[in-house]
Amino acid sequence: MKATTIKEIKTELVHRSHQELIELCLHLSRFKKENKELLTYLLFESINEEGYIESIKSEVDEQFEMINTKSHHYIKKSVRKILRIIRKYIRYSKNKETEVELLLYFCEKLKNYTPYIQKSSVLKHIQSRELLAIKKKVSKLHEDLQYDYTIELEKLHIK
Repeated sequence: MKATTIKEIKTELVHRSHQELIELCLHLSRFKKENKELLTYLLFESINEEGYIESIKSEVDEQFEMINTKSHHYIKKSVRKILRIIRKYIRYSKNKETEVELLLYFCEKLKNYTPYIQKSSVLKHIQSRELLAIKKKVSKLHEDLQYDYTIELEKLHIK
């Protein structure tokens, strides 16, 4: 089966009743965990973006605590997994400030993760790549936010 375009889906949804739309959303949420998470964000979390950011930060804290430190391989894998989770939550929000905030928090946690960031070139590369991406994203924000986030970047000792 070939998927239709967004435009075709949008025009079809316009012709559906309120009850049919509810049923379609519920049916969609049963198929993938990400669909359900996205609906949860849109219905409940998008109202309070600060609370959303804080809940993600606490999840990131938990993930960093659960990292298996027996091998550098496991540490690298876990860090990549944490970054993948953060990016998924960023896609839900589509808010550039949320994106910068979460990526800065990730880099801060990675920098303070002792002592493995200094020993691993892969982890240093992940951090530097994310910091470069943050710089690009910050340059597109409002001037006041640029100033605030630049200060945060400087705290990470990278300009």
